[in-house]
Amino acid sequence: MSAHPITLKPIDEVAKYKRTLIPMHIPDGYAIKPILEGIANEDVVRSGVIGFRDFLHTFFDCLISDGYEFAVPPKKPTGMADYPFLNYITNIMVEIGYHGILPENNDLLVINKIPLCAPSVDENGKKKSAKIPASGLVESLRFLVLCGFDFGGADLSEKSLVITETKPLEVSYPDNPVLLVGLKALAIVDIERRNGRTFWNDHNLLRCNYRLLMANKPDIADELSDFLNPLPEKVQEFALNLHQRYTRMGLDCTLSILDDTSFSYANINERNKRLSARDKYQKRIWAFSNSMRNGYSLFVRAKKTDKYIDVIKDFPQALQDKIAEGYGCYRKFGRERCQVDCQGIRLPLDGTILDITKEIEIWLDNEMPSSLKNI
Repeated sequence: MSAHPITLKPIDEVAKYKRTLIPMHIPDGYAIKPILEGIANEDVVRSGVIGFRDFLHTFFDCLISDGYEFAVPPKKPTGMADYPFLNYITNIMVEIGYHGILPENNDLLVINKIPLCAPSVDENGKKKSAKIPASGLVESLRFLVLCGFDFGGADLSEKSLVITETKPLEVSYPDNPVLLVGLKALAIVDIERRNGRTFWNDHNLLRCNYRLLMANKPDIADELSDFLNPLPEKVQEFALNLHQRYTRMGLDCTLSILDDTSFSYANINERNKRLSARDKYQKRIWAFSNSMRNGYSLFVRAKKTDKYIDVIKDFPQALQDKIAEGYGCYRKFGRERCQVDCQGIRLPLDGTILDITKEIEIWLDNEMPSSLKNI
């Protein structure tokens, strides 16, 4: 059976989805990590993050209306949102924030290098091309001008742009200059978190992941509450109740941000507490997820159904049928296109789930490790 090509979503649909990931509420007064102390006082940093969050709404609105002029589809996309332009512009903003110098009045960023846009030499002395081509830099800056940025010292009518110590770039955002402080803070914590991993990652900046700035570890229940915020109130209540029920029983809840956002629940013993988020995700029993492909969903990786067949017989027929079909590589069901069904048995996390809340609890209870059932 031949592999089915990936269908790339139109850029406006990608933008509409990513716009929903911007946090609606950012708290006041949270303590800032020491690494950010030299940027500005904490109140200004927090105001800058809120300013950058507000800018992202403009960014995605421009992407919805004008993105088709900038985001050229690749010949062989690797995912539904695989637009090189998004990678370029995200990482250019991170580079500007990280390497840019803020004057005392915080009204612009002066930058004399964007390493990703310049050739480099590896440890063996071999020359390497820039990770972001000259065209990617210029197009990204042109788009950011549409969003309200200004780039003093740059002629964006040219095909390429040279940035040096003698020819720096002055970056400003006249409508709300303090967002530059937020951009710098978010860029610093983003790069510090990468630890040598790939730069092609918009998970933190385009989501305005302000929790990375917090000196104290974020509360996972608060993160889940933010994640569920767009859903109907009764659905939010159901999901939060599931979270509380199974974390009290001893399951570990881990947030993973990959192509989708997942809160996964796994039995992690003390020896494995230091596993990475990805490794914990692989051990999940069930998970809440939000993705471009499936929207909000509850995924259950049921592995013990043969041990409670009599219990399942009392479930509504539609749920019985889903459980009987199981999960795994979509091609095992005789279909070519991957639907990421290896994630588990999928139930839409919407109003329809409210009719089977009790059955879901019974189902998940029976999938729990025996060592945790009586906790």
